[in-house]
Amino acid sequence: MPSKQSAAVRRRWEASRLAMVQPGFDAPDDESWGDLTAEPREVDYLESEAGGLPAMWAVPKRASTDRVLMCIHGGGFQGGSIYTHRKMFGHLAKAAGTRALLVSYRLLPEGVFPAPEDDVTNAYRWLLDQGISADRIAFAGDSVGGWLAVTVQLRARELGLPLPAAALLMSPCVDMETTGRSYETNRDSDPFFKRDVVRGIIRGFLGEDTDARDPRANPLYADLSGLGPLYIQAGGDETLADDARLLYEHAAKAGVDARLDIVPDMLHTFQMAAGRAPEADDAIRELAGWVRPRLGL
Repeated sequence: MPSKQSAAVRRRWEASRLAMVQPGFDAPDDESWGDLTAEPREVDYLESEAGGLPAMWAVPKRASTDRVLMCIHGGGFQGGSIYTHRKMFGHLAKAAGTRALLVSYRLLPEGVFPAPEDDVTNAYRWLLDQGISADRIAFAGDSVGGWLAVTVQLRARELGLPLPAAALLMSPCVDMETTGRSYETNRDSDPFFKRDVVRGIIRGFLGEDTDARDPRANPLYADLSGLGPLYIQAGGDETLADDARLLYEHAAKAGVDARLDIVPDMLHTFQMAAGRAPEADDAIRELAGWVRPRLGL
């Protein structure tokens, strides 16, 4: 049975769905997304810039200063920010015992493909230029931030940049064709991410000129060989669960060291309830415990 605390995630997605189908119902404002997360104690935040766009350092007390989690927020290319996600990534950084750099990217309507990928690649290049070696950097991203955590590695490889040591992906949205069976099997358990909703988000991002099978846009058609280890988490009740499964299978076939956890009864980006829901706290601990040795901690 899911915890009572995790129900807050479901209520938010239910409210978002009602705002789409029920005239006059107000959608949750973007900033309230961060209200799902409890404030982590003993974490300082410092606003900065990375690659010419706003960024934020999350620095836990007694954290390693020469390892970095580069964190990429989700939000369907339309919302989310370093502010909505600072607490969730703060929990992750604290559990891992290292700093986190939360990076920004252009959102729609300016942020059509491949603009977000360009922006996060620039932020990664900036981080490398600060003297942090790639083997001491891990990417972390939720939803479309998980997509970016993969596609930016492919772009970095294309540009001849060194690849990060690992990547942590929370409910990654990677199947640009929305082919997963979980859109049907979890249709009744996921209150928001119906297939038509996700298709609309993807089409708005890719535009009319980018094929959903383009390897630059769809990691499931890309050559993932040579990427560092991936740890993928998703909720068992979310319609995007098969995005996680398909990515895991594709990565494993390419020889990538990959781990997949599908957490029963949970919804999309349930980790946002960190500090409140035990399922989210367990997930954060698992992510942190997995990445520490890959960063040499």
